[in-house]
This record gives sequence, structure tokens and C-alpha cells, in this order.
Amino acid sequence: MQLVMVTIDCAEPRELARFWTAALRTEVSQDYNGDFVILAPWGGGSVGLGLQRVPEELVGKNRVHLDMHTDDREGEVDRLVGLGATIVDEQKMPGLSWVVLADPAGNVFCVGQQEQ
Repeated sequence: MQLVMVTIDCAEPRELARFWTAALRTEVSQDYNGDFVILAPWGGGSVGLGLQRVPEELVGKNRVHLDMHTDDREGEVDRLVGLGATIVDEQKMPGLSWVVLADPAGNVFCVGQQEQ
């Protein structure tokens, strides 16, 4: 068994795909009538991202979120905010700092950077 995709529930998959394709520098690989949109794996990885239409709104914090790392956390956060993300929080622990962001649909994800 292997992990091949993480799926985010949302109201408008095609709209959210515009944010995530730009954020992850990837493209839509499949679109099932706008109800389920699959993004190609990014960064040479093997895990894709699915965006699935659901009727209910997000209530509270999502139980699963994406964690991404970069060597330029500040630059990536600025880029993502420019794409429509919002900053939720900033956290730090020995050796790692990260920013918690929300995508345009309110789904939380993190961008972290190793610290020396």
C-alpha cells in the first residue's frame, strides 16, 4: 500500500485548484465535471492533491493538513499570501519555525523552515 493522494473537501474545486496549482507550481491532471479535480504530483513527488466538492461548509479546524518545507519561508509565505492565502499563526520550536496559513477556502496548511 502507498499514499498516492491527499484530498481536500471544498465547495468549488475548480476555484480552489487555481490557488493550489499556483501555490504548488503544478497543474490539473484530471477534472471530473468540476466535482473532483486532481492536481499532478509536485516537486518530483509521488503524491497528488485532490479537490472534492462537498455540500457542507468547513466548520472549525481541519483534522489533516499539509506541511511543506522550504529554504525561504518568508519568501514562500509572501508568495502564497499574494495568491490568496491568509496567515493564521506563526510557531517556533528548536530547529524549526513555521507559518500556519489558510487557503482561500479556509483549509489550514503550514510552511516551515529548518533553523540552525
